[in-house]
Amino acid sequence: MKHGDESRAQESTPAGDDGNRPVELPKTQAEFFARAAEKVRAKFPQSPGVYLFQDEAGRVLYVGKAIDLRARVGSYFLAAAAADQRTSRLVREVYDVDFIEAESEVDALLMEARLIKDIQPRFNRDLRDDKSFPYLQITTHEDFPRVEVTREPRTSGVKLYGPFLSAGSLRGAVQALQKVFRFRTCALEIEADDERWRWFRPCLLASINQCTAPCNLRIGKEEYRNDIQRLRTFMEGNRRKLLDELRAEMAEASANLRFEQAARLRDELTMLDRLRECGNLKKHEQPEVFYIDPKKGLAGLQKIFKLPERPRNIEGVDIAHLGGNETVASLVQFLDGLPFKPGYRRFRIRDVEGIDDYASIREVVARRFQQLRDEGEVFPDVLLVDGGLGQLRRALEAFEKLQIEPPLVISLAKKEELVYTMHRSKPLRLSRRSYALRLLQYVRDEAHRFAQHYHHLLRRKRTLGE
Repeated sequence: MKHGDESRAQESTPAGDDGNRPVELPKTQAEFFARAAEKVRAKFPQSPGVYLFQDEAGRVLYVGKAIDLRARVGSYFLAAAAADQRTSRLVREVYDVDFIEAESEVDALLMEARLIKDIQPRFNRDLRDDKSFPYLQITTHEDFPRVEVTREPRTSGVKLYGPFLSAGSLRGAVQALQKVFRFRTCALEIEADDERWRWFRPCLLASINQCTAPCNLRIGKEEYRNDIQRLRTFMEGNRRKLLDELRAEMAEASANLRFEQAARLRDELTMLDRLRECGNLKKHEQPEVFYIDPKKGLAGLQKIFKLPERPRNIEGVDIAHLGGNETVASLVQFLDGLPFKPGYRRFRIRDVEGIDDYASIREVVARRFQQLRDEGEVFPDVLLVDGGLGQLRRALEAFEKLQIEPPLVISLAKKEELVYTMHRSKPLRLSRRSYALRLLQYVRDEAHRFAQHYHHLLRRKRTLGE
């Protein structure tokens, strides 16, 4: 996938089959076209989001994004779509369609990327690789913090903003911001108390007044950090003053016929304005962009929980529901610290009415381990439940009811990332830099995404009136 402006402006279109010739739709497919078109008109909103096409078995064939869901999805159920080489094969296989609303066009793009990477639909040829969106990273542990654009942000010692849609636009915005806040972007390891830096020759950015040259100790540590704090304030929403000043400067340059300067200021304003095209880091964090060392993570779990051997098989469980209806659970499997997609499972909660995550956890854990026992399968080394002490206790109740000796069962609470475990009344608070915690977070977040995806697939039975 391209991460430039063109990826944002264009709505998604499935990859076609160049060797495929349009054929007349069979009667049953024509009937579905009419039924689906009516559903889209009646139920789909005129707002941003992603849409999912499924086959008769409920498998997702294609995920796309749209600025206007009703208009975009409705276009697939016209005669032209059946004759179009890019979409003809897809629409002949579609049996159902669902949608997920997004708060903005940006959220829709990021949601589409996440869904395609997780589900890997057959008709999506883009976004299946490990490419990720760019972030703005400001170091926090250095005497003179630096500002970087990266697709592989660090897990500690930095303040992150993003993800952003376009690396090119982000780099352009950083250049514009550098003229105002004069921060460094180099990779030098500068120490404020090392006098040898006074003899270092600064780069061109210092000469054109776009860097205060801490590499030559021309600025003190505290003064430089104040500039970085102003930059962070700008990035965190207090942008109006700077943008108003640039607009006034552009208007003055234009009025005085300094058109080249006015055009440059216009371009800078455009790039700065595009910083708004940014996802919420907590909502759109992509775990694959953070370096997770599986071996160190597993070794950490062995040490923390005093296990006789290093764990190899970790399973994670999470619950999702829609207003107390269509409660579903996900189970993800990690082997040697990495996702093992063939081991993923989905469960529809059968015996719980209303919203009761505790009871739902108990049901899915009981069903999973009863099946493993009945089929003589090997239990996982670790079972991770999304939640706190309450979820942990319900999971253990499932083992007690089945009279099964549980593996290591732990739960991970989201807000403070506290780890609850069997045989302990108080939670563990692991270091945020802990490889073990990062691995547990990866498993937990993957289970959460997988549960949400299944939940959204089931929404069609309500959303589409079936």
